[in-house]
Amino acid sequence: MNHKIFVLSTKNLIFDLDGTLWDPRATIIKIWNQVLVKHQLIQRELKPEDMDQYMGLLAHDIMKDMIPGISDLQAQELLSEIVAEENKVLRIQGGILYEGVEETLKSLATTHSLFIVSNCQDGYIESFLEYYQFNNLFVDFESHGRTQKPKSENIQLLMERNQLSTEDSVYIGDTQTDYDSAGSNRLSFIFCKYGFGKLNNSLYEPSILTFSDLRNSVSDSIQ
Repeated sequence: MNHKIFVLSTKNLIFDLDGTLWDPRATIIKIWNQVLVKHQLIQRELKPEDMDQYMGLLAHDIMKDMIPGISDLQAQELLSEIVAEENKVLRIQGGILYEGVEETLKSLATTHSLFIVSNCQDGYIESFLEYYQFNNLFVDFESHGRTQKPKSENIQLLMERNQLSTEDSVYIGDTQTDYDSAGSNRLSFIFCKYGFGKLNNSLYEPSILTFSDLRNSVSDSIQ
């Protein structure tokens, strides 16, 4: 079956991070295991696939679901320990960049303005950009860790800060939260089928099967 191609006219591309640009599970799962085992909070070590259901969610919500009954204070103390280690290790080890990401981003950056908005902690996007030396490709980024706001509000903040209009901007992500956050800002949305999440509408378009497909899905509205 041929995959339908939808071409959106836009000049601003706003990306989610985990499940869209890279897969960090193999790196971060070691850190979660290290901290949770040390505090004797899990019976068995977590596997990378155990994190699939949590990718894109807020770290505090992940911790509360993973360890039922944990207090807010203990959850915050554990997360502080995990976050500090994640940011340090990701700068050194990175994650798994999806196939085609580097060359596609470098190509798109010559014709579009690129941004990132993620539900991650402060310092996480910076670790990603530093490890892959992508700082010069992105105009701006925002995270939950920096603002303590949900993704929908962070998208709005970034758009206001950079004077982006809804007509020539699109959000690209892999979860229902990404879709909902784009919709609340009246943004077009491109779904990454290769990522961690699923949409309630399984037939949603536009979508991409690989990151490289993005070059065929967006055109520059200023041309």
